[in-house]
Amino acid sequence: MSESPLYTILGAGGIIANELATTLVSNQKRVRLVSRSPQSIAGITDLVAADITDAAQTLNAVKGSAVVFLTAGLKYDTKVWSDAWPRIMNNVIAACKATGAKLIFFDNVYSYGLVNGPMKEDTPYRPSSKKGQVRAAIATQLMNEVKAGNITATIARAADFYGPGADKTGFLNLLIIDKFKSKSSAMWLGKDTLTHTYTFTPDAAKGLYLLSQDDSSWNQVWHLPTANPAPDGKGYMQMIAAQMGVKPRYMKLGGFMLTISGLFDPTIREMKEMLYQNNYPYILDSSKFENHFHVKPTPYEEGMRLTLAKQ
Repeated sequence: MSESPLYTILGAGGIIANELATTLVSNQKRVRLVSRSPQSIAGITDLVAADITDAAQTLNAVKGSAVVFLTAGLKYDTKVWSDAWPRIMNNVIAACKATGAKLIFFDNVYSYGLVNGPMKEDTPYRPSSKKGQVRAAIATQLMNEVKAGNITATIARAADFYGPGADKTGFLNLLIIDKFKSKSSAMWLGKDTLTHTYTFTPDAAKGLYLLSQDDSSWNQVWHLPTANPAPDGKGYMQMIAAQMGVKPRYMKLGGFMLTISGLFDPTIREMKEMLYQNNYPYILDSSKFENHFHVKPTPYEEGMRLTLAKQ
């Protein structure tokens, strides 16, 4: 009797990877977690320590997989991205081609650049940042392999995200919830009067799972379920403050403040080139996904309640 299909998560340990692993286990799937130092999750015993910038280690980690999820998160540094992401994509594509595994690449929206209107799956790549150039290049590389018939793969994109456990990476978690909890002023990047969509992390994980189960979804780009219309900065502040029972005190961080703060904090320095995302409406359209899978994203009020219950 053959074993059930193996689902491998490359870049285990991040919030999306953890949510995805839990979702897979709850659906009785066999899961392998791969990272430099993988940590066990309930129901998963297949842990592989590997550096996916190394081709041989990547191939070994992928062997035996039916579906591979690439959810890796790298240090927020343009030089690191420019060096590591092309190698990672080369290695993962080669490993999937060699083993016949299908690939789902969890991506962000940096490749689109500044978009006038909602970002859709067919929005052309016109990156406005160096990090966006890196993401556009690896996404193009992957879909070129798909078009050539060399690999079965999907790109699944999310907006900035928030959710339970996203307190190390989510802007809403870090700059608003954590600040209000410590009784200090929250922060908003850029203009606070513009709509800004956020993807709820459990919705992203569920979306990745659904894509892996639908044979008709392969070899295309999908936007993971993201609620619209979204609040603006003021709206998020008021909503979160009301749920936490505090006053919505906050300050706005513009380009000048990011420049000054970036002198002391390299992560903030790296954020400056992405400020366009907060100085113009930021709208991720996931209607293609919602219509195909008949799902609705979690409303922001509900998502925030679930987030606050765990943070």
